[in-house]
Amino acid sequence: MSWIQGLMVAAAVLPYGAAMTAKAGGQRYDNNDPRPWLAAQQGWRARANAAQANLFEGLPFFYAAVLYALHVGAQPDRLAWLMGVWVALRVLYVLAYVLGRGLVRSIVWGAALVVNLAILWA
Repeated sequence: MSWIQGLMVAAAVLPYGAAMTAKAGGQRYDNNDPRPWLAAQQGWRARANAAQANLFEGLPFFYAAVLYALHVGAQPDRLAWLMGVWVALRVLYVLAYVLGRGLVRSIVWGAALVVNLAILWA
């Protein structure tokens, strides 16, 4: 598997990591009907669940940018580097979100958006 493929997979599984964080060790978690339980959570669990939703929302633009960059012949090493930066920023985003660091979270989100635009024009 190439770095580009691996980073595409890493981006795809990030939301699931946030989801597992939201559910980990939860009291009375009902896997048969998890959404009402998640909707009732507060604090870091609610923030982890919100991070999960944002990660899923960001995937289409990331994938479109990567695929477009590949289509127009972007240099693979540069593309993989930018993708790695994007994935790392999104991991930091989840950490900032779960820890309740709103300003840091917003700055990291903005940086990831800039990197995603850089991928598009790679």
